Amino acid sequence: MEIAIILTFLIGYAAIALEHPIKIDKAASALLTGVLCWTIYVFSQPDKEVVSHEVISHLGEISGILFFLLGAMTIVELIDAHDGFQIITDKIKTQSLLKLIWIISTITFFMSAALDNLTTTIVIVTMLRKILGDREKRLLVVGLAILAANAGGAWSPIGDVSTTMLWIGGQITTLKIITGVFLPSVVCLLVPLIWISIKMRGTFEIPEVDEAASTAIPSERSFLFFLGLGIFIFVPIFKTVTHLPPFMGMLLGLGVIWVVTELIHKPKDDEVKEELSVVNALQRIDAPSILFFLGILLSISALQSSGLLSHAATWLAESVGNDTVIILVLGLFSAIVDNVPLVAAVQGMYTLQHYPTDSYFWEFLAYAAGTGGSTLIIGSAAGVAAMGMEKIDFFWYFKKISFLALLGYLAGAATYIIEHSFR
Repeated sequence: MEIAIILTFLIGYAAIALEHPIKIDKAASALLTGVLCWTIYVFSQPDKEVVSHEVISHLGEISGILFFLLGAMTIVELIDAHDGFQIITDKIKTQSLLKLIWIISTITFFMSAALDNLTTTIVIVTMLRKILGDREKRLLVVGLAILAANAGGAWSPIGDVSTTMLWIGGQITTLKIITGVFLPSVVCLLVPLIWISIKMRGTFEIPEVDEAASTAIPSERSFLFFLGLGIFIFVPIFKTVTHLPPFMGMLLGLGVIWVVTELIHKPKDDEVKEELSVVNALQRIDAPSILFFLGILLSISALQSSGLLSHAATWLAESVGNDTVIILVLGLFSAIVDNVPLVAAVQGMYTLQHYPTDSYFWEFLAYAAGTGGSTLIIGSAAGVAAMGMEKIDFFWYFKKISFLALLGYLAGAATYIIEHSFR
């Protein structure tokens, strides 16, 4: 059974990576892989009802991610429909591609810590579409934005799902994770940026904006932009105060902005109202990306329920024994298998008696799980979101970005190890 599930997962993974050569959408491959992994697992178990309940349990967690993604993408599309991102793009005057990369990476790094890496990536990719018309150049900036989003999310308790899990579980505290992982995260981003700065040259043209074509007036543009940004900032606050899942805060924000836009555009013509409505934004979001997420997360949950992930983590702990090496390998492994179940498996293996709160083990794990997934585009939520929005080819990312991501990951890890030795 375990061999069959592993083979199915690897074949599905290969189909996703080879999306363009085989001409099969990655969403279809991901859905097939997810369902087939669960089908193999259920046939190997004597009690089918137990497996059915496991699926429902996992689906609750998966749905939370999907509804969060749905809400975030809709709000971003609504801001875009009102040309809200023009407020930021108008401030970017440079036509140097190198300067743009540094500006976008810096914004993404800090925005990801304040919001989260998934929401930040959706916002940044949408903005870049307004700034960079040249697709090849835009993909390069998007690739570096993925690294920045994951690096920025690693040092904040609300910046990455795996870091949030450790925070909620009591393995890390807010001040310690910020002070302990901030510098390694900066290095993780700086190394790829410096590397690419040595080779990067060239300029770009910012597409002209047709003000006459916009149906939103300037005051509405500013209001919707800041309202949307306020909702994104509100989501982690809502989660902290209510202890409800993040998607609840995102859906609350979507409901608020939906009502507000209905009231604002009430006096307008039906044609204008339709263009600026949430209903229209919902039609414009990338549904295949959401289904791709669903398939990937179903596959990972099957590996988790079948015990394969916990077996792998246990084997690694027993065979290697060195905490630093174990965490480094787990971080790279999160590029293949989602970091959330990996961190959950490690949390189940070690208690706070093994490693106290804010110990070397938990802090380093937060860094590795948050940044290691950048080495492959489907290794992080930020990468998967960008892949879906920009239709980025798996092998393009592997050739152009993966090596830079690996360099940054290892440099940041070395920084953390050295920094910790002086405490």
